Amino acid sequence: DLKRVQHEHIIEHAPAMAGTVQWLDRPPEEPWRGVLIANEVLDALPAECFRLQGGAVQQLCVAEAGAGFGWTGRAAPGPLGSRVLEVLGRRVGDLPDGYHSEICTLLPGWLRTVTEALQAGVALFIDYGYPRREYYLPERSMGTLVCHYRHRAHADPFLWPGLQDISAFVDFTALAEAGEACGMACAGYTSQAMFLLGSGLTAELERLDSLSDLERLRLAREIRELTLPGAMGERFQCMALSRGYDAPLRGFSESDLRGRL
Repeated sequence: DLKRVQHEHIIEHAPAMAGTVQWLDRPPEEPWRGVLIANEVLDALPAECFRLQGGAVQQLCVAEAGAGFGWTGRAAPGPLGSRVLEVLGRRVGDLPDGYHSEICTLLPGWLRTVTEALQAGVALFIDYGYPRREYYLPERSMGTLVCHYRHRAHADPFLWPGLQDISAFVDFTALAEAGEACGMACAGYTSQAMFLLGSGLTAELERLDSLSDLERLRLAREIRELTLPGAMGERFQCMALSRGYDAPLRGFSESDLRGRL
């Protein structure tokens, strides 16, 4: 049982919080104030795969291919085709024939559902992704779909059906647009590295001198993984959407990338 495992994890690592945690099966229906944190949640939402072929939008579907599976294309249903063309806009003419990518059509509805009862507060999203102008680049012609199996990443969703995690990168421009549509303002957007620095990571680094050599090496390695551009520092992005709250957010004090959206 997932909830039992999660509760045992809290008891082990944060026992003082165990009695204050309440597990919910659905978003709260009563008005509430506070902070919603979604770390690597958006990439788990189902995404539609599409292809540009002969000037038209195709929906990519799964078909039998030999002893396994592969992609097959068909004319995109009206809503999907219209949404793809709306998102791509003028850049569609710069994309090569056969261009393959993804779009999360469920994002606006999902965001509205989880935030509609939030009277005042902030929703913070941390995930791997890009602003739209970088998401749909001509050179990213095979999309952003990524698969993980036993902590190893690859790009073939048909390699181990049912055994691997499959997700797509997040279009953070789409997230900002979805927030605006449900009455939330984009209060900050930056890289994970800059968010952590703005949130006081430097002060944490100063604690290294009081640790043992082994602990210092372990923490320094974790910090590098979270902040280096070639690791998670740039690949992961952070966005805050706010409603009824306009105070500055510390995590976005070092860098403001909203102009890239």
